[in-house]
Amino acid sequence: MHYIISILGIFVVLFLAWLASTNRKDIKFKPIIAMIVIQILLSLLLLNTEVGLIIIKGIATVFGTLLEFANEGISFVFGGLANEGESPFFLNVLLPIVFISALIGILQHLKILPFLMKGIGLLLSKINGLGKLESYNAVASLMVGQSEVFITLKKQLGLLSKQRLYTLCASAMSTVSMSIVGAYMTMLEPKYVVTALVLNLFGGFIIVSIINPYTIGPSEDILEIQEHEKQSFFEMLGEYILDGFKVAVIVGAMLIGFIALMAGFNHVFELIFNISFQTILGYVFAPIALIMGIPFSEAVNAGSIMATKLLTNEFVAMLDLSGGNHHFSERTTGILSVFLVSFANFSSIGIIVGAVKSLNEKQGNVVARFGLKLLYGATLVSILSSIIVSFVL
Repeated sequence: MHYIISILGIFVVLFLAWLASTNRKDIKFKPIIAMIVIQILLSLLLLNTEVGLIIIKGIATVFGTLLEFANEGISFVFGGLANEGESPFFLNVLLPIVFISALIGILQHLKILPFLMKGIGLLLSKINGLGKLESYNAVASLMVGQSEVFITLKKQLGLLSKQRLYTLCASAMSTVSMSIVGAYMTMLEPKYVVTALVLNLFGGFIIVSIINPYTIGPSEDILEIQEHEKQSFFEMLGEYILDGFKVAVIVGAMLIGFIALMAGFNHVFELIFNISFQTILGYVFAPIALIMGIPFSEAVNAGSIMATKLLTNEFVAMLDLSGGNHHFSERTTGILSVFLVSFANFSSIGIIVGAVKSLNEKQGNVVARFGLKLLYGATLVSILSSIIVSFVL
């Protein structure tokens, strides 16, 4: 039965994307079908095979080791701050981002990341029916982050059409930065985090190909990457370390604000209506949870977590999923985990608009005008990835 629901769910997502399409006649269905098949095969590989288990264990071990290294520095600076046996979220989950950010800076400085981003992007462009720029942008967003990626495209930013700009921004919102993947793995099972990263990459191409189809001429299909200003190794390292610390502090501040606001809303709604705000949101999002393959008995609670992610951010929702008293089945936990691994939330609209506007004010205003449509497309990507995973769980 769950296969029928999953197939129906895919058609519902594609239909919702089709409703928002700017040019339905120009939709190329062949690469879309091919990428859905690739998503299913990758899900099977990563979640249901010995090879996939080895890959996931290898990636989880790498990030686990990196987190251990990060904890050496954190213990030196903050050792003794927490009581024995306690595990403060800021110290153990957010501060390791500083070390991961430093590693990304080193890989950028050594030209390893740019080489990988260009190479993988070129390969993907042969599959997805999109241009080299769009393919590079999706991979780069995954590796360096949703705002930093636009710096690498500064040379071309002012020359892009509205259609191509939408695709770049939607890809950035649909993925997550490698710098915070380690943090996700402390709250969710690594196998679901890795699977979501891969599926969202292809899911982003699928949804934008329906919502925002266009044809790129040979003369337009070029990729010009902005080189970073010449810096010494230690200048670069200091910059990336500080950037990582800023991210950790910003995420921490957002968590304090959003979790406190959610608690306040819940309290007010319980006093007035005798039902929490999150439960009301759960009923609103329950139909989406159902088409994702989540059982009816768990749909309201699952919908509540999905709504929390959309209205606040993925960290708040992950904490709710991992620390809440929900008693979800293993299958539902997997489906929800995949849904949560993306930047598809309202705050990301502001982040992306600000990033583009800082580099090109005119294009930033263009992005601001289709901000809600960006969120709509990126949310459909998360739903599609969850449905694909529901096939194999």
